[in-house]
Amino acid sequence: MLTVLLVGLSGALLLNGYTHHLFGSAPDGSVTATGPHDGVPAAIADGGPVIDAGTGAPRAVRPKARTIAITFDDGPDPAWTPQVLDLLRAQKVKATFFVVGTEVAAHPELTRRIVAEGHQIGIHTFTHTNLSSAPAWRQGLELRQSQLILAGATGVSTPLLRPPYSSEPDALTDADWASIKRARDAGYLTVLTTQDSEDWRRPGTTQVIANSMPKGTSGQILLMHDAGGDRSQTVAALQKLIPVLKARGYRFATVSDAVGMAQPVHPASAIEHGRGMALIGAMRLSDGILTVLTWLLYAAGALSVLRAVATVVAARRHARERYWSWGDPVTEPVSVIVPAYNESAGIEASVRSLVASDHPVEVIVVDDGSTDGTADLVESLAIPGVRVIRQANAGKPAALNTGLQASSHELVVMVDGDTVFEPDAVRMLVQPFADPAVGAVSGNAKVGNRGGLLGRWQHIEYVVGFNLDRRLFDLAECMPTVPGAVGGFRRGALERIGGLSDVTLAEDTDLTMALCRDGWRVVYEERARAWTEAPASLGALWRQRYRWCYGTLQAMWKHRGAWIQRGQAGKLGRRGLTYLMLFQVLLPLLAPAVDVFAIYGLVFLNPLRVGLVWAGFLALQLGMGLYAFRLDGEKAGPLWSLPLQQFVYRQLMYLVVIQSVFTALAGSRLRWQRMERYGSLGVPPTAPSTEGFP
Repeated sequence: MLTVLLVGLSGALLLNGYTHHLFGSAPDGSVTATGPHDGVPAAIADGGPVIDAGTGAPRAVRPKARTIAITFDDGPDPAWTPQVLDLLRAQKVKATFFVVGTEVAAHPELTRRIVAEGHQIGIHTFTHTNLSSAPAWRQGLELRQSQLILAGATGVSTPLLRPPYSSEPDALTDADWASIKRARDAGYLTVLTTQDSEDWRRPGTTQVIANSMPKGTSGQILLMHDAGGDRSQTVAALQKLIPVLKARGYRFATVSDAVGMAQPVHPASAIEHGRGMALIGAMRLSDGILTVLTWLLYAAGALSVLRAVATVVAARRHARERYWSWGDPVTEPVSVIVPAYNESAGIEASVRSLVASDHPVEVIVVDDGSTDGTADLVESLAIPGVRVIRQANAGKPAALNTGLQASSHELVVMVDGDTVFEPDAVRMLVQPFADPAVGAVSGNAKVGNRGGLLGRWQHIEYVVGFNLDRRLFDLAECMPTVPGAVGGFRRGALERIGGLSDVTLAEDTDLTMALCRDGWRVVYEERARAWTEAPASLGALWRQRYRWCYGTLQAMWKHRGAWIQRGQAGKLGRRGLTYLMLFQVLLPLLAPAVDVFAIYGLVFLNPLRVGLVWAGFLALQLGMGLYAFRLDGEKAGPLWSLPLQQFVYRQLMYLVVIQSVFTALAGSRLRWQRMERYGSLGVPPTAPSTEGFP
């Protein structure tokens, strides 16, 4: 579905960019043909303005004496074409309109009026393109698409072609002649001019009339315009010109009547009419898509700036208050629960880091039916204060509930089996429990395996994304998630809400939201640092984040009632859930609009301006990164990879959100997927550090 949407969106934008930004907007007479003209046959250069460049001897036909064919180029235009048509009807004059395909698509009703009122119609290409300088593929495209659109709008087809930027036959160059012959191969007769009113210059009504007056009694094909700018001088000139010429014995006719040709315009086939209507619909759809995309771009930009301002302002305030005193020091022992399923690669480092804590702990490892000898390994360590409980595989929430029932203390810390704690992490994590209103504490999870681009990108995300958000949630008292890697809880609070639930894939988010709705405050203690093993491949990262995102959506839906509650639950709903909806669901869904529009801009708009906008977004993120790294005591070196992150990692993350939302809307049930462990983390150093592990 995503692929189909992407292909459809790309096609719509390509069509929009071609029709709007490759349009030949220069006036017809402002482009002078240059180049050799030796290849133009003398019969054409010295002949009439209606040219048949067939396979036999090329022919050119002149209008009859005292006959004037008024031709209008560049329309239809909603402002000027109706005025021209009204004037011609009042004067009982028929003219020939050479219409531009994109303008026909925009104003099909005007084109139908031209045909209905008996005027002749010809094409002026799809996007007013200079056919003599366009490659052959574009010449064919311009003719085919303009003919299709005409058929779709009016139900007729025409072989008459007025090439943009053409003039009189004696001005043809070899390139012009080559394009005329290609057009003839496609079934078109080329109609040039004998007299140019030069109304495109806007020289004044009097001068337009003077330029349009025939010299002698020869027939003329007069060039005028009903679009392309202010045509008030054209309308005013016609009001005076037509009566004067009628009084002098001139008659007005369509191009075919002027040269004695049978009516060339004929009804289009049903297939052509249908295809033309489809093309017009596609063009309108592409215009609508670009409009929507533009507004989405504005929305994404506004949300990005809003999030940056909100998180930085909150982080500054949080930084000033982060070492507040929660009350008397908390010294009571803590039960640490480690759920483990096939964690043999990293369980030893995790357990040893916990027993090395400078706070009294009991460690309970709950083996959830491992098949890799995880329980045997922990038991073989024979570390005092470490217990192993074995159970049949029932999932992480069940393992945590088992550990909770076996715990001996009121304060409980939950730790993933791939996480190692710094020596003071447990002590720091439980200090907020001096406040009896605190039911849970989020610690500071850090990426331990930072080697390579993927590790650096996740490190940046943890520091800039997760930790800045947690500071804001802490101040707003709406923390939605205590990470499974490092979180502290009151046992009584957990028992009051019935322990951990297995109805969502994000049991940590579900648990945290349930505590908030039960009236407990959840806080962030950045000094409680633990090091976790991040996914080492894109596939593993995709599976982890897909599970996280889908589980978060499940938890948000489960606790949607918090939006209308009061107290701590209301803060979670109206602050926390709203923040998640705006910045972790809606903003990633809008992110593709930024990238797609950037590509569109590079191809069809000003690449420099697009580059500056992109650089502005990157500078905003870099500024946030530098500030977040400084707050966390991290070296800013990994931020050099931030520009690269925008081309791979960010797209992966928003695709995860898109797929999660589609999965949720489809009502599918996503299974829990365990991340592959590599055992890349060792026992942490004896002193707190932000440099990772040796």
